[in-house]
Amino acid sequence: MLLITGGLGYIGSHFTVIALQSGYEVMVLDNLSNSHAGVKDKVEQITQKELHFIEGDIRDEGLLDSIFKRFTIEAVVHFAGLKAVAESVAKPILYYDNNVSGSLNLLKAMQNNKVNKIIFSSSATVYGEPKYLPYDERHPTNPINPYGYTKLHVEHVLRDVCASNEAFSAITLRYFNPIGAHPSGLIGENPKDIPNNLMPYIIKVANSELPYLQVFGDDYETRDGTGERDYINVMDLVEGHLAAIEYLANTGFHVFNLGTGMGTTVLELVSAFEAANDILIERKIKPRRKGDLAKFWAKVDLAKKELNWEAKTSLLESCQLIRQF
Repeated sequence: MLLITGGLGYIGSHFTVIALQSGYEVMVLDNLSNSHAGVKDKVEQITQKELHFIEGDIRDEGLLDSIFKRFTIEAVVHFAGLKAVAESVAKPILYYDNNVSGSLNLLKAMQNNKVNKIIFSSSATVYGEPKYLPYDERHPTNPINPYGYTKLHVEHVLRDVCASNEAFSAITLRYFNPIGAHPSGLIGENPKDIPNNLMPYIIKVANSELPYLQVFGDDYETRDGTGERDYINVMDLVEGHLAAIEYLANTGFHVFNLGTGMGTTVLELVSAFEAANDILIERKIKPRRKGDLAKFWAKVDLAKKELNWEAKTSLLESCQLIRQF
């Protein structure tokens, strides 16, 4: 059985779908802080399979220990975590408590119950200001915001755990910018509050739930002055996790970038969305946000070589507006 923390969230729910479809038995732990209980039913509707679900928090040590004692967990896929850069700047203690302390509790429960395999949901934000582009996995790590530091702290812990236990296997997957939704339209990125990520914000404007898109900064040194990112389709992203499960047979600590290897600016993404959906997205330029970088994108050769994985979905396909979720 796989234990999937945060398995009803955006990326977690898409991974839960393909894990069930691939024959894995799944236990999801999610505190529903930025997800919805109804996602469980949608995942089961897509897969026609039963999903074991416990509502709870990774900071609850007693709950974690009870899960490992009650169920035969073979590996953990750890998505649970707060992920908004701007919020992390405003509320760093919250982020360190949830992302770092929660991960430590999870690792203690794994250690106490002799579970030695974990895939960790990390982020390209661990790299910080680019020394060169594209980022490869050997690029220096120097985050510029608390969110990035929390991810890097957990990576360091995982590296040290692997060094202390030769049977332990940890894979950290450094995401770039996930977008898109499941082809069924039943699940996708649906945050509870005002979105911090670009695509769900665009969708809310398209659905007339918000009056316009806020574009944070148009004076960066990029093709059109707006921030440039590596936008990867969520289904491609979770396929990378599926490949990583097989790679867990290799003990030790491993790092892989998951991205497309191409940069797209904010305005280019908006234009692609407009073209894909024949719609106009109103926008207003706002000041830069603290903690944002001008541009970055991934070098993905290592994942292609070691995991036999690469992103395949085009930007236009990722921009198809799916309204159901």
